[in-house]
Amino acid sequence: MKKHYLIFYFLFAFISSAAFAQIALVEKANTKYNTYDFIDARKIYLKVVEKNYGSAEIYRKLGNTYYFNSDYSKAAKWYYNLIDRFPNEALTIDYFRAAQCLKSINQPEEAEKLMEIYRFKGGKITSLDSYKNVADTLFKKGVHDKLFEIEKIPVNTEYSDFGPAFYGDNIVFASSRKNPTLSKEQTDDLAGWDEQPFLNLYQVPIDKDMNFGKVKAFNGNVNSPYHESTAVFTKDGNTMYFTRNNYLNGKKKRDRDHVVRLKIYKATRNGNSWENIQELPFNNDNYSVGHPTLSPEEDKLYFSSDMPGSLGMSDIWYVKILGEDIYTKPINLGNKINTSERETFPFVSDENNLYFSSDGHAGMGGLDIFVTKLEENSHGEISTFGKPINSPKDDFGFIIKEDRIGYFTSNRDGKEGSKSDDIYQIWERCEITIQGPVMDKNTGELIPNAEVTLIDSNNKEVKTVTVGNDATFTFLLNCQEQYTLRAKKEKYHPKEKVIETPNNPKTIKMPIKLNMPLALDPSDPCPPNDLGCRLTLQPIYFDYDKFNIRPDAEIELAKILVALKEYPTLKIHIESHTDSRGNDSYNSRLSENRAQATLDWFLKKGIDITRLSAKGYGESKLINKCNNQTTCSEDEHQLNRRSMFIIKE
Repeated sequence: MKKHYLIFYFLFAFISSAAFAQIALVEKANTKYNTYDFIDARKIYLKVVEKNYGSAEIYRKLGNTYYFNSDYSKAAKWYYNLIDRFPNEALTIDYFRAAQCLKSINQPEEAEKLMEIYRFKGGKITSLDSYKNVADTLFKKGVHDKLFEIEKIPVNTEYSDFGPAFYGDNIVFASSRKNPTLSKEQTDDLAGWDEQPFLNLYQVPIDKDMNFGKVKAFNGNVNSPYHESTAVFTKDGNTMYFTRNNYLNGKKKRDRDHVVRLKIYKATRNGNSWENIQELPFNNDNYSVGHPTLSPEEDKLYFSSDMPGSLGMSDIWYVKILGEDIYTKPINLGNKINTSERETFPFVSDENNLYFSSDGHAGMGGLDIFVTKLEENSHGEISTFGKPINSPKDDFGFIIKEDRIGYFTSNRDGKEGSKSDDIYQIWERCEITIQGPVMDKNTGELIPNAEVTLIDSNNKEVKTVTVGNDATFTFLLNCQEQYTLRAKKEKYHPKEKVIETPNNPKTIKMPIKLNMPLALDPSDPCPPNDLGCRLTLQPIYFDYDKFNIRPDAEIELAKILVALKEYPTLKIHIESHTDSRGNDSYNSRLSENRAQATLDWFLKKGIDITRLSAKGYGESKLINKCNNQTTCSEDEHQLNRRSMFIIKE
């Protein structure tokens, strides 16, 4: 055969360690077997290594046989030796599995070094931060079954802090803190708010990871010597509505009982300043109007008021915005939402959900937060929250970006009433479900009874399931964790997928429900009497037009040698084959010479001739279509250039 080199190709298949177990059925005085599964490949590999016939492939196979049976201590030795002795032949997955094993034997620093190499080499890790979330948006199906995390934000002080509002990448809120940047007139009067300084508006920037910047007083002429609170901003950021005492242009007004009421004011932005402050036409000196919020289309302004027509101490109302400074008469939301007590602090989200606080609806105590879906001229069922959002004390001022994060105010941690008001950040508790079928990669058919294991970042088994007839697995994951998903089934290569869950669940939609199918590659089934296949022999290379055994081929032949010595009754027949290229008779002679050279190698190693036979078949037993009349690729021709070690009866 005219070519630069000739190759004998051994059929390759990976057989899981379970297939290597000694399960033989003994017949006829323990010498004849119905199957040949008694060949223990791991045992043979270990003895081959003892005889200094080590290779990257043998180390990998040894590592795999321990790794996929969770014997990580022993697997670590072979993976580490593979990487150390054969770095150029180490596969990307070898680094990952070596790292997992080192974690299991408490070597986290070395494990992390290998994980860095794994990532550098392009190792695949599915990050749920970037994975498309197919779950429903937060609150979209209601709130009764939702679980949340909350924490106080770092802007809170010993004074009252409440009423957050979204303003671009900032939160604007009200606070009675002492602020040296404000005028003396704005800070000296302590009689207006439970002996606290008057309320003013402040703003704080928030980055993409929900970290807070430095708090500063709100820009412009919005803050006055009296109270300012709860604001709302148009989406273009050029108009704001906010709550203030009845004070404008330096003049303070009172009602008939000498009480300074609340009013809603409008301001427009001029550069970095807010100017042109004017009160809205439905304000009145004799009742309070406050806590404004806009509809998603910005064509309605909702607010709280005790104006005539209110059903209780304060109700939720709205006006339609018909144009620049043109508003309809206020419309009461009705007796389904409003009660004889307080309904206040409305907020309408982008999903058109109305959040409000009430102590007239049944709740946990004090003001509680409720939600209802606004519809055309009506609304849906009113729902409430349990812990940790609502508490026995006052909970109010709820705002939210429903695909991300929200804020609200509560005095639950204090004993001084409104002085104890603090702002809390809220996000839906990390809830990640991964599920999917186990399938045959080639056919797409389901694989029932496959074993699927979830493994944590320390390589500890979290849970193992055996899938049923639907071949589907389901696992619940935590945030801030790395997991390995592993699937195994006899006659298939094991499959692993590495998953990283979000480090900051505040910045990603929850809950996450991911369909993550595991497609398994079938392992090529070995004929029951093909010892070379059973021991996964690698290709043996010969020099051009020669048939002497090269040193690299000896490593593979050493596997057969160990098997012959380990099982004294074992007899084998050596078959050598070529591809179809070249002269038929030449191929026949060449394959015969190589078969005999292989037999002679075993004889020199002390194997009795009665246990061996050999024959070259040239191109007479092609295993595919690649005959003399067919054009085939090199890979297709290589399948025919094979040697087989057949177990004889």
